[in-house]
Amino acid sequence: MPKVLMPIGDATEVLDTMYPYFRLPEDGFEVVVAGPDARLYHMVQHERPPGWDITQETPGYHLEATVAFRDVNPDEFAGLFISGGRAPEYLRYDRHLLDITRHFFAAQKPVASVCHGVEIIAAADVIRGRTLTTVAKCALDATFSGATYVDQPTVVDGNLVTARTWHDNTPFMKQFVRMLNAYVAGGAGR
Repeated sequence: MPKVLMPIGDATEVLDTMYPYFRLPEDGFEVVVAGPDARLYHMVQHERPPGWDITQETPGYHLEATVAFRDVNPDEFAGLFISGGRAPEYLRYDRHLLDITRHFFAAQKPVASVCHGVEIIAAADVIRGRTLTTVAKCALDATFSGATYVDQPTVVDGNLVTARTWHDNTPFMKQFVRMLNAYVAGGAGR
């Protein structure tokens, strides 16, 4: 079964994470959750209450990372799924995760990034010259890193598919699964 790597940390957004966590196995992909350490992480829910200009964060479910970033062999994976939430704010400083991310882009393997996940791919310096989407409040992360930001539900640019928030999960995951299947059908990711 081809594997997809899912990096998380404390404050990873619940719906950004749990939808693909359960959706990818439906198409025959094993999801491997990684974190700064192999341990249980606390996810959060982000929702913009009526009248608010920004999201409110509330506690969510927990998810266990079975491997630490430093122990990941990216050659074993067909794809990379980067969730949002506040976790990318500090995960983007993990040199092991940045090296892993660069591997997926150098190898042209499918990469999905939603919401604040752009902070990781921006920090890895792999989005220059690309067009992508993300949550509007992270548009500067994209443009400061040399990408073109567009406000669309889902954008595909080469091996990268991006979405704004979990509200775009359906078209986002359809594109990512299509990319993974094409990658595996081409003889890679096995």
